[in-house]
Amino acid sequence: MPRLHMHVTDAAEAPLRVALHELRGRLEIPDHFPPTAQAEAESAARAPRIPAADGAVATEHTLEDATDLPLFTLDPPGSLDLDQAMFLSRRPGRGSSGSKTGGYRVHYAIADVASFVTPGGALDAEAHHRVTTLYFPDERVPLYPYALSEGAASLLPDRDRPAVLWQLDLDADGALTDVRVRRALVRSRAKLDYAGVQRILDDGTAEEPLALLREIGLLREELEVARGAISLNVPEQEIVEEEGCYRLEYRAPLPAYGWNAQLSLLTGMAAAELMLASGTGILRTLPTAPDGSVARLRLTARALGVDWPHHTSYAALIRALDPRRPAHAAFLQECTALLRGAGYTAFDGTAPPGHEALHAAVAAPYAHATAPLRRLVDRYTSELCLAASAGVDAPSWVRRALAALPREMELGTQRANQVERACVDLVEAALLRDRIGEVFEGLVVEIQETDPTHGTVHLVDPAVIGPVEAAPEGPALPLGRRIPVRLTEAEPGHRPVRFTAA
Repeated sequence: MPRLHMHVTDAAEAPLRVALHELRGRLEIPDHFPPTAQAEAESAARAPRIPAADGAVATEHTLEDATDLPLFTLDPPGSLDLDQAMFLSRRPGRGSSGSKTGGYRVHYAIADVASFVTPGGALDAEAHHRVTTLYFPDERVPLYPYALSEGAASLLPDRDRPAVLWQLDLDADGALTDVRVRRALVRSRAKLDYAGVQRILDDGTAEEPLALLREIGLLREELEVARGAISLNVPEQEIVEEEGCYRLEYRAPLPAYGWNAQLSLLTGMAAAELMLASGTGILRTLPTAPDGSVARLRLTARALGVDWPHHTSYAALIRALDPRRPAHAAFLQECTALLRGAGYTAFDGTAPPGHEALHAAVAAPYAHATAPLRRLVDRYTSELCLAASAGVDAPSWVRRALAALPREMELGTQRANQVERACVDLVEAALLRDRIGEVFEGLVVEIQETDPTHGTVHLVDPAVIGPVEAAPEGPALPLGRRIPVRLTEAEPGHRPVRFTAA
């Protein structure tokens, strides 16, 4: 998922949309699938080839029938690439008085992309080239053709779909007690969005399967705090045009978004444990953030007026922030910089030692498992977990791919980060294009070690970060201090914002 969740309103058509279109051309972002890959996708959409446990090919008619589960999806409005569907229930033993004598059962269905992509085929090769869906403020470039990602493989409502079905049993405190993974035919009953779900949860009209989203989500959040993990409620940025000028509006994520994310985290943590126990798998890993990164964030907090007492840990601060406040929202955007050291660790035969298997933000082993329509590695995670749950060896095509997957994912992530950075540069330039020569107040959050006259400044308002250089014949930039800076460049799609100390 990109660091900045940006999207352009219908009003902000030009020149920003034109610049975004030109950006995709400069970055050589594909605007279509190769004919052979597209043909494979359309053929698979008509007749999926479902892998069987013995390596043969099954059909939808031989799959376990789980269409009686009243699953539902929860996504942003308008989304059609639906990776997950869920059904939540209480386990026997929990009394009506609410006493903690029982627990919960989470059925979590994941789109079964392996049933539509033939290993070694043209579509598989194109997926390994693209690696991830790329997100731009105005559109997305999908990992798989729309015939699959928004059609036959998507868990759309009222359609029978092959899926990887997780059964996750939790105790009364929300802790995982048992996991089962299998292939099944599923049928989602409803396509829900966050605002609608939040509304009925708040007014008390939600039926139990949906009401349990809040109950389980809150319990999982408590466990997250207890293990010292961090969840960033990064707000969306909406780019709005008014009278020829642009501005950014922050949209804070609803609590329902966080509760839904907890179920995805739960599944990813369960996937990691399954693969570690089997000795074959691929993990998403993140080392502990270096002290310098946290120190830079402290400077950014100062620039934005975010109170960060020295005795307060980073994790505690994040939980105390209100993403509805613009300064807090901007700071949360910058906090994602600590996630940039994330990578992938593959293993086959010997599981990595504990410290190498850890994801520092999750504070536990973790794997990408719940977004196979948008991320290449999740298709392999599903197959590895199916094999581990059944107590059999992983398919040979999966094991052959393991060694190369971390590097492929790294390159794909770098491409996504490049897209993200270019989009940020473009949007910031669009915001400030008519303010060349204007003086802003900003805080110097970084200076170059080899040249203290060049560094990075974080404006107080608007919340823009850009390169800054000292005034000619002026002193070196003062790290950690507020200074007036003059905007010298801002041309969308051509020159990102730049400042000079005023």
